[in-house]
Amino acid sequence: MTAYNVVKFRVKPGEQGQFESWYRELPRNFDGLRKVSLIKTGERHYCAIGEWESFDHMVAARPLMVGNLEKFRHTLEDLGEERGVTDAVSGEAIYESVPNK
Repeated sequence: MTAYNVVKFRVKPGEQGQFESWYRELPRNFDGLRKVSLIKTGERHYCAIGEWESFDHMVAARPLMVGNLEKFRHTLEDLGEERGVTDAVSGEAIYESVPNK
């Protein structure tokens, strides 16, 4: 079953370019990772979405993903409410659809 992880970030003022560069250059040769997207949702707000072959693949890659985060953590602001610099959720897809064309 396909799994997804979604992570929200808020970048420190003036660090957007550095954050985007770091994010693009990170190694992502994680077993089971199908696709990663980084979406700019506001001036300093971003959302990353990963698509995985399975939830187990994603769980196995978490230490590597945290290692990647350490490379650009200094560009991020604390999100408050005891979340730290990321607001992450993940799970298995219960419904997916491809539009008819």
